[in-house]
Amino acid sequence: MAISNTTNRILNFSAGPATLPEPVLQQAQVDLLNIGGSGIGICEHSHRGPVFDQVINDAVANCRTVGNVPDEFEILFLQGGATLQFAMIAMNFLLDGKSADYLDTGVWTTKSIAEARKIGNVHLAYDGSLTNYDHCPVDTELDLHEDAAYLHYCSNNTIYGTHFTAVPKTDSPVICDMSSDMFSRPIDWSSFDMVYAGAQKNLGPSGVVLVIIRKTMLEKCPDSLPLLLNYNAVAKKGSMLNTPPTFGIYLMGEVFKWILAEGGLQAIEKHNVHKAGMIYHALDSCDGFYTVFSQKQSRSLMNISFKTHTPELDALLIEEASSRGMSGLKGHRNLGGLRASVYNAFPVEGCAAFSEFLQTFAANH
Repeated sequence: MAISNTTNRILNFSAGPATLPEPVLQQAQVDLLNIGGSGIGICEHSHRGPVFDQVINDAVANCRTVGNVPDEFEILFLQGGATLQFAMIAMNFLLDGKSADYLDTGVWTTKSIAEARKIGNVHLAYDGSLTNYDHCPVDTELDLHEDAAYLHYCSNNTIYGTHFTAVPKTDSPVICDMSSDMFSRPIDWSSFDMVYAGAQKNLGPSGVVLVIIRKTMLEKCPDSLPLLLNYNAVAKKGSMLNTPPTFGIYLMGEVFKWILAEGGLQAIEKHNVHKAGMIYHALDSCDGFYTVFSQKQSRSLMNISFKTHTPELDALLIEEASSRGMSGLKGHRNLGGLRASVYNAFPVEGCAAFSEFLQTFAANH
């Protein structure tokens, strides 16, 4: 079974940049040339003009509505990807000789720890490398400090296909990298002090980062920092301390509108559970032909990492899938195997087609 449509788009299983909602892309086609009847495209408008004022104000408002974000949080749009956040977080909050708790659940948390250690003291409160990152820890597996500056963790690990089902419990401020599952499910804001997400998986194009941060955290940012590395300075200027990534913010705003049109985060989560469930069912029902990397209790709804019996069969699966209009299935170089990323905008029909393909491939080989 292959998916066909009038736009000749194939199924994009890439981990990021990833699939965007087709209605968003269709609207962007119009607005690139002439947004809102202004006679000028979105990429050409001044970030100080009334048209972009409306764009960014709508994006902030719709983000707050989508996520049910309380007033005590600021919504910021930054640049530099999640990787810059690894350093910025430590620069703003790892102060006065304090130590921060970090949970290492994969490649990106390992990188965040390395960046933070350049700035201050890091306490490794969980080391997932000991089990090859095959699950996300429960609270009893954590070694937390009582007086940590903050706890940092990643809610969903794209490479190993794992996610947290609950927020780790701590008395310290909680900072979470949600790059690969932001707005894939409702968020309990009482559990967080800051979340951030690179846009290119679930929110929009690469080049823009969404940061949602408690206002009391902003009070901790030292004035000695360069302005663009200071969350408080960026917040005071409404994310326009310098020329912001105008197209990225615009497109993210359109994605927020799409989520609302789809029924909000409760509906999105229901779709995601259904979509991933079809694929996991296919993988589990083929008599051991496939191996899923993550433990069942930690299986991600966004990134499904698995393998067949041999690298040769993995390669053949990628080849046959490609011939059926399915792209982006090669696993990350750090893990190998195969990976299907099925973010919010990935169509349910695509998951059904891929599930059928997996069962057929197993039967034939």
